[in-house]
Amino acid sequence: MFFLYFFDYYTILYCFFRLLFAISNIFYSYLDIFYCGFKYFNIKNFIFMDFSLNNYQFSPGEHRDKNVIWVKFENDLKLRTELKQKFHFVKFSWTKLCWYLPDTDAIREQVGINKKIEINKDLILKINEINRPAIQQMLDTLILKSYSENTIKTYCGEFAQLLIILKKVDVNTLTPERLRAYFLYCIKELNLSENLIHSRINAVKFYFEQVLHRDVMLFEDIPRPKKKYLLPKVFSKEDILKLFQAIDNPKHLLIIKLCYGMGLRVSEIVNLKINDIDFNRMMVLIESSKGKKDRYVNLPTSIVEELKDYLSVFKPEKFVFEGQYGGQYSIRSVQAVFKTAMKKAKINKDVGIHALRHSYATHLLEVGTDMVFIQKLLGHKDVKTTQIYAKVSQKQLSKVKSPLDDL
Repeated sequence: MFFLYFFDYYTILYCFFRLLFAISNIFYSYLDIFYCGFKYFNIKNFIFMDFSLNNYQFSPGEHRDKNVIWVKFENDLKLRTELKQKFHFVKFSWTKLCWYLPDTDAIREQVGINKKIEINKDLILKINEINRPAIQQMLDTLILKSYSENTIKTYCGEFAQLLIILKKVDVNTLTPERLRAYFLYCIKELNLSENLIHSRINAVKFYFEQVLHRDVMLFEDIPRPKKKYLLPKVFSKEDILKLFQAIDNPKHLLIIKLCYGMGLRVSEIVNLKINDIDFNRMMVLIESSKGKKDRYVNLPTSIVEELKDYLSVFKPEKFVFEGQYGGQYSIRSVQAVFKTAMKKAKINKDVGIHALRHSYATHLLEVGTDMVFIQKLLGHKDVKTTQIYAKVSQKQLSKVKSPLDDL
């Protein structure tokens, strides 16, 4: 009676089934091992089974308000064991009676499902039904034209802001005068920055010209705000060393070193593949970079042994830096590594990880590297883009003496 005072009948029943579930999991795990051991008579064959995607069906779905990838296959112990070996984080849903994986870009790539590119659901809900087909047409056109994921998100997000303001007004009925008034509203009332105004105009322009195929002259009479001329922010070599010394994790340290040592964008470091590194030629292929261009950069000599040790210890499968579920490391994770290192190094600068690329170019220029070579290493289409680093370099400016010093 004392026991039942604290636990009613349903609680006892729930605990019993939870215990039964745990025991059954242990039982099936051992059964898998015995099955494979008897079938192959060699533990090496059991540990290194060949996983074939053809034996499984993968499909995106939802489970408990989360996006998942459902995995369907024949009720076979060998297939189940192979699945668990390939994806140790796979789970089973007793409500759906089906195995499932987390829905991430890395796992999608491994199982042959296209990356998920979707518009922010909160934005969609704010758009009136009359204009929701427009945002979907925008998304489809951007995907068909193979725009980058970042560009797709930016364009759809900026275009959605116009649709939200329009409410029940059909976007397809807007005249040049109405569009001009909208951008004026963005400047005067919303106080958007020059760069954001340019981005918003580009997004709306894309819809009318590329989706609706309207006259290109539609936007000719809409003036654009003059962009601010900002110089890139760079680190001193002393700050770079302090940044390295603040990182204890060998993987994180290697990421930051390569970003600086090869002048890579954050998207390029996460996309770096093992096969792209040529240790014999001391060259690294940067594949499908900005503008979908390939280029080669020099592999720093000082990093070779550290890189080889990392590859032998971490054993990545495809990408040099891989995430928790395999596939490429996320851009957000790299940015978080950089921000944490900045705090530990006590470097008080309002900069992002792209400052390492700026520092790479500036430091090359300061040691006398030809501007044309720097342009090729950075992958700039026009040398004028590279020439901005000449205005950041302190080598020549430091030699100029102030007239105050002669007084």
